[in-house]
Parts: sequence; C-alpha cells; structure tokens
Amino acid sequence: METTQDFAIDPNDPPTFEKVWKMFQETREQFRETRKHIEATDRQIKETGRQMKETDKRVGELTNRFGDMVEHMVVPNLLDKFKALGFVFEIASRDLKITDQKNNIFVEVDVFLQNGDKVMVVEIKATPSVKDITNHVKRMEKMRRYADLHGDARKYLGAVAGVVVSDSVKHRALGNGFFVVVPSGDTFNIIRPEGKYFVKEW
Repeated sequence: METTQDFAIDPNDPPTFEKVWKMFQETREQFRETRKHIEATDRQIKETGRQMKETDKRVGELTNRFGDMVEHMVVPNLLDKFKALGFVFEIASRDLKITDQKNNIFVEVDVFLQNGDKVMVVEIKATPSVKDITNHVKRMEKMRRYADLHGDARKYLGAVAGVVVSDSVKHRALGNGFFVVVPSGDTFNIIRPEGKYFVKEW
C-alpha cells in the first residue's frame, strides 16, 4: 500500500463550502451560456462540434478541480468528526493507490482513515451520483480482498462525501451501509446509517 501527498489550508483565508460552491455555480453557468450559444449556431458545424468538445472538457476539468478543493476542506476535520461518532482514527491519508499486479487488484482511494482495529475509506465527489455509490461498493470489496491477502483483519467501513448530495444518492449510500458527509454552514456533518439502515463492515 502506498500513500501520497500531504495537504495544507491557508489559515488566513480558509475556504468554505459556500464560497467554493458559489464559484462553481457561477463558472458552470458561464459554461452553460457558452454551450447554448454554440448550439444555436448552425453555420459552421465542424467548428461548433470542436467548440462543444472543448467546453465539455473544460467543465470536466472544473469539476475535478472542485473535487480537489472539497477534499482540502473536508479532510482536516474528518478525524474530529468521526471521533464525535465514536471512531478514533489515528492516521489520515489522501490519494492512496493500491497496485497489486499479482492479484489483479487496482484501487484508488480519496481519503484513507485508519487505526489498529478499523479503516474508513472515503470517496469524495462534488456531486456524487448513484453510479458513484455502486463504484464505491466495488471499491470496498476490492479493499477487503486486498486486506485478506495481506493479513489485514481490520474491519473496513465506507463513507461518501459531497457538496451537493441528492436525496436519492444519500439514501442509496445509507442503504449500502455508508456514512454520508454533507455540508452544514462553514463546516460539514456526517450522517450515520441508522434506523432502517445499518453501518456495513467489509
């Protein structure tokens, strides 16, 4: 297992979910207007197609950068937030990658929290989708397989974090036993699977 890169937040101008979300919304709206203008132009079909592809590419790049910003805001406080729920994790790592050629296991993890008994695997998306939840279930299964092959008997748990989490995505995540990390003012809250939902351990 290899972990990479530490991270830092400027204490003089800490980002908030509201600031970053407002920026994302304004920039996305600009892209939408540009795309509408392009679609309304029917005189240069080839050029229009090229510009639309470029716009889609830029939107994708923006979304990726936004996801990175979300990570920078969420990660530093995750340990304290989970501690309040009774989970004391000693180590927090970002961008963990597993490349097990021998067993054909390849996994990328946004945030990896761990202690001697448990591991929390956190997937962070700006706007997580139902497909992202399905993919995270597969990720957890791969992590469990890798752990078993390497003598790691700890319990593995999962969480999904996002700035905009629809009700359908939230319930799908909770239904799969994941914790859900959502914004709340200048910070965020962690929703625990409870009631008809149960925390799942892999």
